[in-house]
Amino acid sequence: MTDVTPAPARPSLKHPGVLLATWFGSGYLPKAPGTWGSLAALPFAWVLMDMGGVLALSIATITVFVVGMWASKDFMDRTGRHDPGAIVIDEVAGMWIVLLIAPLDPAAYGVSFILFRLFDIFKPWPISWADTSLGGAWGVMVDDVLAGVFGLAILYLILTYGTPYLGGLI
Repeated sequence: MTDVTPAPARPSLKHPGVLLATWFGSGYLPKAPGTWGSLAALPFAWVLMDMGGVLALSIATITVFVVGMWASKDFMDRTGRHDPGAIVIDEVAGMWIVLLIAPLDPAAYGVSFILFRLFDIFKPWPISWADTSLGGAWGVMVDDVLAGVFGLAILYLILTYGTPYLGGLI
């Protein structure tokens, strides 16, 4: 006899893959889980940058990407759904990419957050291509990595050429 119990729509945080895929449950917060996941990534990045600089955040970003490949697959296997909103470890990786060049300043982190979310939500090409064309865990993780790279590029331009429209906040 086969088990016909449907996969849980919201797997328990007791499973390490679920805990990490949802970035410690932030993906389970109501409305806009990607925004919550991106916000939840900020304090971790701040501490990593404060304690170990760009090298620490770079290593952590690569680690989160690799772990995110496993955790997102685990979550999708548990739910039977591709890229459900509760998976936000991809937002963590993407958000941290933008923050690689951000100074430790609340305004810079705010601008970084906005840039990442804009690219993650609107998905210009090739982000949209990665989102729709890549399958499995690659499809979950790569579009957010690209959104992070796009956000990093724009943040670089802002930091390099000034911020007249931001009133000198950063």
